[in-house]
Amino acid sequence: MANDNDFLKNLASQLSCPKNTEGIEVANMMHESNIGMTRAAITALQISDGDLILELGHGSCKHLPEILEKAPNTSYYGLEISELMQKQASEANEIATNANRASFHLYNGQQIPFPNQTFNKILTVNTIYFWKQPQDFIREIYRVLKPGGYFSIGFADKDFMESLPFTVYGFDLYSKEMVYNLAETAGLKIKDIASITEKIKSKTGDEVERLYYVALLAK
Repeated sequence: MANDNDFLKNLASQLSCPKNTEGIEVANMMHESNIGMTRAAITALQISDGDLILELGHGSCKHLPEILEKAPNTSYYGLEISELMQKQASEANEIATNANRASFHLYNGQQIPFPNQTFNKILTVNTIYFWKQPQDFIREIYRVLKPGGYFSIGFADKDFMESLPFTVYGFDLYSKEMVYNLAETAGLKIKDIASITEKIKSKTGDEVERLYYVALLAK
């Protein structure tokens, strides 16, 4: 049992902040299991010509081409707490970075290092469980979002997440209603929330049916 607990604690830590060789494996697994949610969050943003786009917790960011092809003259900025993921994303998207359409940056997960009203569109997928001060952080998102801008957030249903053995280690879980309330504390308006069910391979290797939400919030 101790070994099982150690495995689950380590997995939870890697999901929060991938590092070393094992982190690359976990990041690849996350990309595969989260791509449906990521695409739904991207689609919800309604990316248009000239948008400046920010993603919080982009992981390996193999999905970047799908963001940039949505509209011309767009630019993407990625923020990560994981040095490994910042490096991996930069290497995987060298063409976009060389063309000045994308850049990847490290940050502390709490203060967003950009000026007020910088971005038209912001997205994040499966990071909310790790926000240290959720009310302060969503106010940071509000601060860097332009008036009329959109923020899309993908997250798995609280009841589903509670069924996974590793989420007892450092995950804060959210229902749809909790995210509504969090958005309202920052002054963000709820435009839409999609409920989506999909079959995925879980982080422990089992096939599971996951219910997730993509909330679209507006400033």
